[in-house]
Amino acid sequence: MNEKAAVTVFIADDHPILRIGLSMYLESKPNIRIVGEADNGFDAVDAINQNPPDVVLMDVDMPGLSGIEAIRVLRKTLPDLKIIVLSTYTKKEYVQEAMLEGADGYVAKNTKIDELVKIIEDFAEDRECHSPYLLNLAVKWQHMRQGNGGDAGHNLTKTEIRVLKNIAEGKTNNEIAQIHFVSIETIKTHVQRIFKKLEVSNRMEAVAVARKKNIL
Repeated sequence: MNEKAAVTVFIADDHPILRIGLSMYLESKPNIRIVGEADNGFDAVDAINQNPPDVVLMDVDMPGLSGIEAIRVLRKTLPDLKIIVLSTYTKKEYVQEAMLEGADGYVAKNTKIDELVKIIEDFAEDRECHSPYLLNLAVKWQHMRQGNGGDAGHNLTKTEIRVLKNIAEGKTNNEIAQIHFVSIETIKTHVQRIFKKLEVSNRMEAVAVARKKNIL
C-alpha cells in the first residue's frame, strides 16, 4: 500500500522562538515535513527557489526583503507555489496587499496550531479551506483575485488566468515564457488547456470569451 507523501513546508519568520517552535511542532506531525527555514526575505526566496516546497508560511515583516516583496518575487519564479501569510498584522491594508501580490491565504499568528495544520493540508491538496482562522477578508480577496468577481465556473487555474491576461495584452508565447521564467513548451501547454476549458480554438476567441465571463 502506498503511503501518502508528507506535505513539505518552508517557514520564513524573523522571530527565532516562534519559527523554531513552529518548526518543531509541525515536524512532529507524520504528514508534514519541514524542508527549510529563513529569517529574512532574501534567504527565503533563494532557498525556496532552489528547493520549492508544497507550502510556504511567510511572515509579513522581515528584515531586508519583506514578506510581501518576497511573495511578489516568488510569484514570478514559482507561480503555482502555495503561500500562506502568517502574521501578527490583521488590518485590512496588510491582508489586501498580501493577497494582491499573490498570497493564497492570510492567517493570524494567534491561530490554534492544530487548525494551522489543517489549513496547510487543505492548501497543499487544493481543497477549499473554510477555517475560521483563515481571515474572511483574505478568502474574499482571493476569490476576487482569481475571478474578478465573475463566473467561477471556468475552472481556470491562477497560472492560466495570468497567462490569459498576457494573451489579452498581445504577448507571444515566447514573451509570456520570459515573464513567468518557464519554457515556451510550458506556456504552450497552458494555452492549450485554456482553449480547452473555454471551449475555443484561438487566442482571439479565448480573450473574447474570458471578457464575456468577466474573467479578465
